[in-house]
Amino acid sequence: MANKELTFKQGYEVLKKNAELLESQEEPDIDNLMKIVEESMIAYKACKTRIDAVQQALNETFKD
Repeated sequence: MANKELTFKQGYEVLKKNAELLESQEEPDIDNLMKIVEESMIAYKACKTRIDAVQQALNETFKD
């Protein structure tokens, strides 16, 4: 996943899937936790970058 840039939708889906996975576990899956956290951080950064870009565009459009 790290080799390709995620879209907002892809990143959001990764975050949603991982949140649901973590919430549904009765006992934490420590063996896969780092993989889930790393995957989630990549997805979070992709989403944040896109949100920041949209916010900047909106600020520029409506600054007058």
